Amino acid sequence: MRSILELTENVIFRHRAFVLVLFVLMTGWLGLKATNIQLDAAFTKNIPLNHEYMKVYLKHEKQFGGANSILLSVCDNDGDIFNEPFFTQLKAVHDQLYFIPGVNRPLVNSIFAPSARFVEVVEDGFAGGPIIPANFAPTEQGLAVVKQNIEKAKVVGRMVASDYSCAMVTAQLMEIDPQTQEKLDTLEFAKKLEEQIRAPLSTDKVSIHIIGFAKMAGDIAEGAKGVVLFFAIAIVFTFVMVWLFCKSLKLTLLPILCSLIAVVWQMGLLSVLGFGMDPMSILVPFLVFAIGVSHGVQMINAIGKKVGEGVTSKVAAQASFKALLIPGGIALLSDTVGFLTLLAIDIGIIRELAITASLGVGVIIFTNLVLLPVMASYFDSSHIHRIGDGHDSSHTVLATLREILVKATDKKWAAIILAVATLLFAFGYVESQKMQIGDLQAGAPALHEDARYNQDTFLINNRYTISSDILKVIVEAYPAACTEHEVMERVSRFQWRVENLPGVQSAVSLSSVSQSVNAGYNEGNLKWQMIPRNEASLVQATSRIETSTGLLNGDCSVMPIIVFMQDHKAETIEHVIASVKEFAKEEGTDKLQFKLASGPIGVMAATNESVSAAQMPMMVYVYGAVIVLCLISFRSVRATIAVVLPLYIVSTLAQALMVHLEIGLTVSTLPVIALGVGIGVDYGIYILSSMMGQLKQGVALNIAYRNALAERGSAVLFTGITLAVGVSTWIFSALKFQVDMGILLTFMFLVNMLGAVLLLPAIGAFIWSDQKNKCE
Repeated sequence: MRSILELTENVIFRHRAFVLVLFVLMTGWLGLKATNIQLDAAFTKNIPLNHEYMKVYLKHEKQFGGANSILLSVCDNDGDIFNEPFFTQLKAVHDQLYFIPGVNRPLVNSIFAPSARFVEVVEDGFAGGPIIPANFAPTEQGLAVVKQNIEKAKVVGRMVASDYSCAMVTAQLMEIDPQTQEKLDTLEFAKKLEEQIRAPLSTDKVSIHIIGFAKMAGDIAEGAKGVVLFFAIAIVFTFVMVWLFCKSLKLTLLPILCSLIAVVWQMGLLSVLGFGMDPMSILVPFLVFAIGVSHGVQMINAIGKKVGEGVTSKVAAQASFKALLIPGGIALLSDTVGFLTLLAIDIGIIRELAITASLGVGVIIFTNLVLLPVMASYFDSSHIHRIGDGHDSSHTVLATLREILVKATDKKWAAIILAVATLLFAFGYVESQKMQIGDLQAGAPALHEDARYNQDTFLINNRYTISSDILKVIVEAYPAACTEHEVMERVSRFQWRVENLPGVQSAVSLSSVSQSVNAGYNEGNLKWQMIPRNEASLVQATSRIETSTGLLNGDCSVMPIIVFMQDHKAETIEHVIASVKEFAKEEGTDKLQFKLASGPIGVMAATNESVSAAQMPMMVYVYGAVIVLCLISFRSVRATIAVVLPLYIVSTLAQALMVHLEIGLTVSTLPVIALGVGIGVDYGIYILSSMMGQLKQGVALNIAYRNALAERGSAVLFTGITLAVGVSTWIFSALKFQVDMGILLTFMFLVNMLGAVLLLPAIGAFIWSDQKNKCE
């Protein structure tokens, strides 16, 4: 290893100019590629396509619509929709939505849709027609007719608000445009909803409220633009802090510049590989910058100390490169492998995040461990101030702090530290068990409660008996199954049981609608609102229901049960899905199966189950990778324990913090655990790599730790505090999930740093008890 390291050092520093030119060319090319990267928020990336629910979803998606729907509630501000201006705007919204590319036009639905019809019982039998007559005029008489038709069609609470203050326009979106064969641009579609519908069609009298995945993704992307501002603030703050640390403008610019180059390389490589940037992954470039600065500060710290010893900048850069390439490389490799373990999770957005983070951290090995010392080797040594808190700085604050930290290697103090850590871990472990899988708030948890999207969601949920939180249970049978009483009775019984579950607003199925039709054939008498036992009567009742209702397919072998839920909170979904599974077993037969699931709630249920199943394997993969790399690097079980144990304690406390902040474990928060380990492992590896050489030579633990702090401790403390303060500014973000991530990352930066400088030496006091502390 030493000979390989020396060979690498000689090759790089003998050809410094060539290395710099190569980096300039690569940065220019990848920078050009990075300009082509776009935000990408495809719906299918957010779902586990191989989950059993999603196989059912994809099987019936074309026939019964998918989960990627859009709901527009057009509301009259005076609370009564029966007036000419309102109906004019409602029709305009319906027509405009119909012609926006990406909409599945046959499934656009409102009271203006041709499929929106009513049926009534008259003396001669049945009569009916479209809710909006062909000769409709928004006069007082015409509006009165429409109101009667709405009530006859029994769409109050669905197409029309329960209090007649709003009317709904809904549509299903297609993932692939059948004309262009191009993938739906979700963010562009969300933009068109604002520009072509909400902005031009809203008036002083009529307001438009829009919800659905596409609109939510668009609002998140809009809020994510603020990340650029926070990124700029973090860069400025980091610049000031690095300058205060090293007192050299040139050395200050180095880690900042190299970390920014790492971000450019990351974005460029993503573009080359054909990936976009999902709004939920928009924070990853900042993490790459933060990790890069952390390693860059270690490098300039080492270079500054060497120059302070009287050597030239080239010699100092070479020595620092040689000293830090292995520990820095192992730390970054641990980060990279830890992120790559996320590829085992079968959800597109998480896999993209894994690739994004791994690429970013991987390139830091080149930009901050190779490019930085090469650039520093050209500096004039006289312009580089001495950095650090060496042995002659006994009267400085850092030296005093170092002496306090060294007490952690004393068994008495170590025992106290470990006892406190054990209590915190026990508390954190108990709290972490309360963490729920899925969203814990109604609306979009990535946005603040007062965000327009969430306010639109609350309005729709309050004014209608349906919501966008729809679960479709797919009833699979055989042709003409709906003409058999036993089949329809089982469907009816299943629906009734689901309707009476807590968290369910209402449900509709072919069985419930056919019962109403049967009553119609019997003069509307409610006692005939039942499933006919006579096959001819049952055929008569079901034949009136068209496939356009989404309640049956062409041969009546598939009959979805549409369940409208109150919200999509984790506990609501978990309870309903568990009950549905139980009912499906009880009501299903060999020829009749109740299968989960379609609709937005079906997708969320599948995602939650995938996240739950992936949680433990991911932890095993992440820590397994870190353990293996530490064993290879240090060739010591004791050293590996000293690095990994603090990481595990901090991860557990971070999960407890998520419970306290009411953050559920979702697609967007699951990777935080891996990110936390990746952020934290660097501190421990840098401290311990400095100690291990001394410990193997028989140096006492307290002396080895004091020397490690003198060599690298100030840089560890500095980066931990600087980066924590940098991400703490995210509490002012327009995105709630960025606020939550800011709090979690601030916690991880600080507590992982404390773990490296307090818990690691305290553990060492017991596992290296054979190397007793010595007095100097």
